[in-house]
Amino acid sequence: MKLLLLLALVALAQCHVTRIPLRRGKSLRQVLRENGLLEQFLERHPYNPAAKYFNIFGSSEPMVNYLDNEYYGTISIGTPAQEFTVIFDTGSSNLWVPSIYCKSLACSDHNRFNPTKSSTFVSTNESLSIYYGTGSMTGVLGYDTVTVADIHVHNQIFGLSETEPGDFFYYSPFDGILGLAFPSLASSGATPVFDNMMAEHLVAMDLFSVYLSRDGRSGSFVLFGGIDPLYTLTGIRWIPLSAETYWQITMD
Repeated sequence: MKLLLLLALVALAQCHVTRIPLRRGKSLRQVLRENGLLEQFLERHPYNPAAKYFNIFGSSEPMVNYLDNEYYGTISIGTPAQEFTVIFDTGSSNLWVPSIYCKSLACSDHNRFNPTKSSTFVSTNESLSIYYGTGSMTGVLGYDTVTVADIHVHNQIFGLSETEPGDFFYYSPFDGILGLAFPSLASSGATPVFDNMMAEHLVAMDLFSVYLSRDGRSGSFVLFGGIDPLYTLTGIRWIPLSAETYWQITMD
């Protein structure tokens, strides 16, 4: 059973574990404010903190704290590798990135996956549609090698966006999203990246942990398959999840 890991985190230290660095850039709120578009954006996309619990479209995955998401990491897809900046999102389960087939304005300003340049890409006839609280994407599903840090996940299913309507993804500093929630939330029945890591025994332990540093720009990371004891203050306390959907617990 998956459990929620609560970590009391202290100063940055180095340890020989599998991790992927996170970097903190400008938030979407900052970008919109600098371009004089924040007020207009908020009028069109009012924030609803309860939206994630509504299943209006059948595969809805609202982004929580969508204007202040600032931590991104780099992954690669394909052979040879094509790099993408993604948000590691614990509130959704799909992996998707822009593709060369996308004609939306949002895709023109981001890295786009070219399946014709990957010798390991396998196409499908399956479509993908994901509706977020502030935007949406549609595309197709494919299989390829996804590399996260030094972990190579072969035959990983992922989405190649063909449309990204609206302005949310256009102003977003990340290319795509790597979901870390449970398979029950995945659109089109796609198996999440971390679940394939566990199934293929690519991680030492069936868990991941997150460290966010205080200095803002550097030191943050996602740790796959282990716990770094140098970042815990009083050890680990395990709390069962209330459901295998979101990483949520019951509180009195």
